[in-house]
Amino acid sequence: MTRYTHGHGEAVLRSHRWRTAENSAAHLLPHLAPGMRLLDVGSGPGTITADLAARVAPERVTALEATEAALALTEAELRRREVPADLVVGDVLDLPFPDASFDIVHAHQVLQHVADPVRALRELWRVCRPGGVLAVRDADYGAFAWWPALPGLERWRSLYAQAARANGGEPDAGRRLLSWALAAGVSEAHVGASTWCFSTPDGRAYWGGMWAERITASALADQLVEEGRCTRADLEEMSEAWRRWSAAADGWFVTVHADLVALRPERPGQSGT
Repeated sequence: MTRYTHGHGEAVLRSHRWRTAENSAAHLLPHLAPGMRLLDVGSGPGTITADLAARVAPERVTALEATEAALALTEAELRRREVPADLVVGDVLDLPFPDASFDIVHAHQVLQHVADPVRALRELWRVCRPGGVLAVRDADYGAFAWWPALPGLERWRSLYAQAARANGGEPDAGRRLLSWALAAGVSEAHVGASTWCFSTPDGRAYWGGMWAERITASALADQLVEEGRCTRADLEEMSEAWRRWSAAADGWFVTVHADLVALRPERPGQSGT
């Protein structure tokens, strides 16, 4: 894992806790069944992890995060929801598990923050057992679209991309996901697309309000100023653009994600093995 661009400030966590299996892992849900061993890589605040755990119970899930501090966020949510789990600190580039350890391997919004996503996919594929499923989802910031066309939001996207790439990540990961999977030798991979769309008053208040705060009070905000990419006054102007977007009666914002599902062949000699 490279430096995590977003950090774990309260506005970021509020965003991540909004995520559920239904709105963030719908591509995986048809493949889940009770008793499956599931690994959730990059479990964050644990809301998706807990939802997935309910679908594979009574088997315990394994949640992996890059640091003890990040894993503590997962642990708190799982404890709150009384979800049993194995909690592991580890590196997606060198997973601390034997080959073929899991029926389901899941990673949500992880590869965009990894310096070597092909190597990461090889590791995810390695720990997926024959007959198992690898499910990966990553956003594509360059494909995000919105109205009204406010210059402040364009600057937000440009600066976010600069910061993410300076940290070794790739904010347009979605469009590259299939290419990375092929380079990693992930066979039987299907990559589709899904979106989050914010166009109701409540949706705009949530999405715009969250980003209005994140662009001024987060690890991203601190990095942009420290690296001289903008000033605090610039951040405030972008925050105001987010508030203007939130207040617009015709405000509309769509985020685009690539969804990968790969079924690991059962036997040596099958396609891709």
